[in-house]
Amino acid sequence: MKLRFLPIVLMVALGVSCSDTNIIVPTSPSSVVTSPTNPGNPNNPIVQTHKIEFRVTGNALGARVRYSNSNDGLAQVTTVLPFVFNMVTSQQSIFLSIEATPTSYGFVTFPFMSAQIFVDGLLFRESSSADFLLTTITASGTWRQ
Repeated sequence: MKLRFLPIVLMVALGVSCSDTNIIVPTSPSSVVTSPTNPGNPNNPIVQTHKIEFRVTGNALGARVRYSNSNDGLAQVTTVLPFVFNMVTSQQSIFLSIEATPTSYGFVTFPFMSAQIFVDGLLFRESSSADFLLTTITASGTWRQ
């Protein structure tokens, strides 16, 4: 009678022994996030710069673009599209704003205009319009590192 249960016990033991066992043993210290400093002078932090890009695109014949930041203040241009303005800053927090108003559309079926702010190549704020009413579009916000 005991031999009849032996194959079942062996199958259960074999199944348990073949299961995955994950034992986490750290082989290196965990990463510690510290503020970047100059190795030669720890009291002098490394200055990190950020690339900010203002873009206006679309199928309007032209646009009045107003963009502002705390470095340069407010600037306004009347230009053809696409419009791109780049700047570099070392600030850790900065208010950014862009407004665009199309001056006119040509013979298009689907008008479109988009205003975007990119920080370090990543989209930060965006606004768009798809009408013939020459609507002003705005995108703004405070970017923080």
